[in-house]
Amino acid sequence: MLLRPAIILALLLIPACATPSTDPRRLPAGQWVLDGDHASVVWRVRHLGLSWYTGRFDGMEASLDFDPARPQDAQLTAIIDTASLSSGHPGFDHTLANDWLHAAQNPQISFTSARIEVIDATHGRAFGQLVMNSRTVDAVMEIEFYGGSFNMLAGRDTVGFGADMVIDRTDFGVGSLPASIVGTEIRIHIEAEFLRQGASS
Repeated sequence: MLLRPAIILALLLIPACATPSTDPRRLPAGQWVLDGDHASVVWRVRHLGLSWYTGRFDGMEASLDFDPARPQDAQLTAIIDTASLSSGHPGFDHTLANDWLHAAQNPQISFTSARIEVIDATHGRAFGQLVMNSRTVDAVMEIEFYGGSFNMLAGRDTVGFGADMVIDRTDFGVGSLPASIVGTEIRIHIEAEFLRQGASS
């Protein structure tokens, strides 16, 4: 059986996709932007105390000034399109985005880091401000650094992170239902790959 050219190309690229490294000496510093095709923001909130109702945001962008040798100096800015909220139920998505998050008046949700705390080689915390529903609240993002490598598919140096954040919806005036119906705690999980700008190593 003859192999198709696309399959042959994929087989050739597999050895070139290096295992991600967290060694600062092997990772370049620089400006990085979010690879939107390889990023997700998932949120969960308790429903009647019986389950975690889960949804996501489909529109986002982010920038990162990151030097692996000095992770404590990293600066992160992330912006989410409020109206891109998705729970799998389009009609309800409109209600959540417009009646709860007031997307028309607040088209963006943003997080800007002010300080990075390094825990170990692959874990840290980003302290900053979260802006949502016209309110600004101090927030903490727990971050795991997966590492980086030259991404042959994108033709760029790439770094990857996972992050978690827990917020109280009442701090942002989101929703009026009591906690017995919709919990006040919102758990947010982020997966993100960033592409380095400029010349690759």
